[in-house]
Amino acid sequence: MEIAGFIGAFLMGLSLGLVGSGGSILTVPILVYLFYIDTLIATTYSLFIVGITSLVGATVRAGAGNIHWPTTLVFGIPSLTAVYLTRSFLLPLIPPVIFQLGDFVLTKSLFLLLLFAVLMLIASFFMVRDQAETTEEDKTQGSSSYNLFSLSIKGMLAGCITGLLGAGGGFLIIPALVLMANLPMKKAVGTSLVIITANSFMGFWRDYQLHELIDWRFLVYFSTIAITGILTGSSIAHKISGEKLKPIFGYFILLMGAFIIFKELFLR
Repeated sequence: MEIAGFIGAFLMGLSLGLVGSGGSILTVPILVYLFYIDTLIATTYSLFIVGITSLVGATVRAGAGNIHWPTTLVFGIPSLTAVYLTRSFLLPLIPPVIFQLGDFVLTKSLFLLLLFAVLMLIASFFMVRDQAETTEEDKTQGSSSYNLFSLSIKGMLAGCITGLLGAGGGFLIIPALVLMANLPMKKAVGTSLVIITANSFMGFWRDYQLHELIDWRFLVYFSTIAITGILTGSSIAHKISGEKLKPIFGYFILLMGAFIIFKELFLR
């Protein structure tokens, strides 16, 4: 299963490199089902893996001038704040056993997995649906008029998702940057990677204070393979249309989300 897991790590990075979203949402299921890591620890590991992988992708995009820094601050600061508050206060509030009904026990780990599966279904919808109106050709390069309050609220929502589940939330961030901040797609992807990097490292730093035993060797192995994937994806992104690939990744995430729900509710 480890070989399949590391293949999944490459695909996760490849997705981030090609379309800027959808990859990080695969990390927790890979860690839980292929490496048998506890769900809560998996969210911590995911924050590091997603953070370091997105950092490499953001560096590549920055070199090409595809990051809009003012929008990064407007969206990123509320998002960072939400990550910290979620990992510090909201996540610890969830009890180890939420409720029990007969033989069924809804534990904290199961709740997070099911919530993650629902998130995957939502993400698949965003990736599969036709987003022709969000392509770069339809956006003006210099427009910067947008609703600061709405963008900040969307940033807080993305931060909550990152903090709670260890996912980057790119499927939320990119549409917000394109539709609400009027960024062309390439700059939206680059800006999204910067925000995901900051959010993920904030969450991991908060968890690092609580988890003394972290398997750094495993994190290095997994992250290195994921970074190889994102570099590969970034290098061929100009040759392959990310918008055409998005539905393929979307359907795959849809299947993964449905599998998690079915397995956890009916095959336990």
